Amino acid sequence: MRRTLLFLAALLVFPATAAAESPRAIQVSGGIELGKRTYVLKGQRVTLQGARPFADSGFVTATVMSHGRQVVARTKLRGKVGAVGGVKLHFTARRTGTYKVAIRVFKDTDPKHLVAGKLIAVHVVDPHPTAGSHGLGVKLLQKGLHSLAYVTPQNGVFGPATSRAVLAYRKANSMSRTMSADHSVLAKLFQGEGGFALRYPNSGKHVEFDWSRQVLVLADGGRPVRIYHASSGKPSTPTVFGTFHFYSKTPGTNAKGMVDSSYFIRGYAIHGYAEVPPYAASHGCIRVPVPDALSIYNWINLGDTIFIYQ
Repeated sequence: MRRTLLFLAALLVFPATAAAESPRAIQVSGGIELGKRTYVLKGQRVTLQGARPFADSGFVTATVMSHGRQVVARTKLRGKVGAVGGVKLHFTARRTGTYKVAIRVFKDTDPKHLVAGKLIAVHVVDPHPTAGSHGLGVKLLQKGLHSLAYVTPQNGVFGPATSRAVLAYRKANSMSRTMSADHSVLAKLFQGEGGFALRYPNSGKHVEFDWSRQVLVLADGGRPVRIYHASSGKPSTPTVFGTFHFYSKTPGTNAKGMVDSSYFIRGYAIHGYAEVPPYAASHGCIRVPVPDALSIYNWINLGDTIFIYQ
């Protein structure tokens, strides 16, 4: 404890110039932010990067403490701060708990004079969220999915909606089509990876359906705003490919069991349905789970464009 307090106290003793040149832009690259904390996955390579705090060339060092002990050799966390680029350091979080990282920046013209510094806390977790579970691990899973536009609540409970979001994420990333948030899913989410790259980012408000991955995407402003698990036409009754515009909408449930239907050509529609398997199985329409149908129906306006491709 004494060693930790001395370490923290030393970090806070900056020269007068430090306040004007504090590297506020330095932050953890990757990880998931929840509240005011940044969480990373156990075993993850943690990258600290940001803009340079001054125009001259110089160097940066960092001290990493965990459980009151220095866990990374200081010589391994030293990098250049040049006129081009910025601060960038990395280490591997090998144990759970809180890591305290003290970053110090110096100029080459005065290598003994500390000109900027920052203390960053990194919280390392090893979650195993499963269907029906709850707690911090589930909240982090939900926050990671939500930040990439996958539709899930953020209530800390791994319910059906979160399971569907995990399935959509796995489908969008060409992973096995299950609802399991295993380590392969978490490893990508904690790096901020696995979003959906739009095929038509310059088309304003529109819908995209990727047949090969069976994923429905609502997009606006050049980015996905909602990503859903969906199922299109089976081989014997395939979904049409092309560019279409929604011309009719029918709320509620019809005689065929279609819920909140938005039609884009002839009898083809996006609609809710009781069965939405992880593969193409419909009679040609794009099925979505019934709990998602109304929000999709309300988001789509008559005249909006849908792109269907493989």
